[in-house]
Amino acid sequence: MLAKTLSMLAPPGLDFAFFCNSGTEAVEGALKLARIFDPKKQTIVAATKGFHGKSYGSLSASAKAEFRRPFGPMLPNIEHVPFNNLDALRRMFATCSAVGEDVGAVILEPIQGEGGVNIPSDAYLPGVRKLCDEFGALLILDEVQTGMGRTGKMFCCDHWGVAPDIMCLAKAFGGGIMPAGAVIGTKAVFSRIFKNPFLHTTTFGGNPLACAAALATINVLIEENLPERAAVMGKRMLAGLREAIEGYEDIVVEVRGKGLMIALEFVDDRTGFDLGKLMLERGVLVSGTLVNARVVRIEPPLTIEESQADYVCEALGQSLRSMKQALEVG
Repeated sequence: MLAKTLSMLAPPGLDFAFFCNSGTEAVEGALKLARIFDPKKQTIVAATKGFHGKSYGSLSASAKAEFRRPFGPMLPNIEHVPFNNLDALRRMFATCSAVGEDVGAVILEPIQGEGGVNIPSDAYLPGVRKLCDEFGALLILDEVQTGMGRTGKMFCCDHWGVAPDIMCLAKAFGGGIMPAGAVIGTKAVFSRIFKNPFLHTTTFGGNPLACAAALATINVLIEENLPERAAVMGKRMLAGLREAIEGYEDIVVEVRGKGLMIALEFVDDRTGFDLGKLMLERGVLVSGTLVNARVVRIEPPLTIEESQADYVCEALGQSLRSMKQALEVG
């Protein structure tokens, strides 16, 4: 039932699903499907500032040196290019082809989460799709953070009308309570394991409790129009947060976001950490990022009320005022 629901909900062509327990497992499954799809094309390209998890395969696709160095060499034939740079990606395709290590897949977050809520240009994802088609590579979209209504659409790629060959889901996929993940893909992709489905298995993936939680989550998202609500509330919060930072441009570099995936970028790492403490004193819990310490995320539940959203903006203004006063005294 869950697989059929995802097939109806996901971008066109994503009709097959493999269920697992987390985002990093979904990415592992996606990487393995990409490698088996065309044994002659084993190179996988990811983006700098990207984050896909911390198991070996997903860590190899991630881009933070501090997470990678302690564990020695990563998986071979995984390359990185700057995010939101089509020219760099085209050069990577051409270079790999020239040396006989053709690209088999590109893996990206539609909006980079741990990298600092980095939002691409409107031309980027459609351009990546075209490049993948041109060079005969799969497009893997990691929607572990961006999926399930967070950005104002059920899936973030819907904003640009891009359908990947493989999509990874987790986190909110299980309602934020149950460990549940999924890698979904086209028939062409999954057909490589039809003869031997035991090539990739998991003990608890697809268990009845996790599937029930995922179905319940999808039901609430649709019945309560939460993706649309995230779009509306996101616009409200972005406007309020931008108003709150006026006059504090020496502290906050930028407020950016899509739907209820919002980030505050500060002038340095320490400032964001200090502001997080001031916000907590006012009853607002914000989150840092694993890759870009200058960024603090504001990602409230999609059910946040208008009064609560407004309070977050007020708390930011108060916190910035306290920070400014402390700096002046100091």
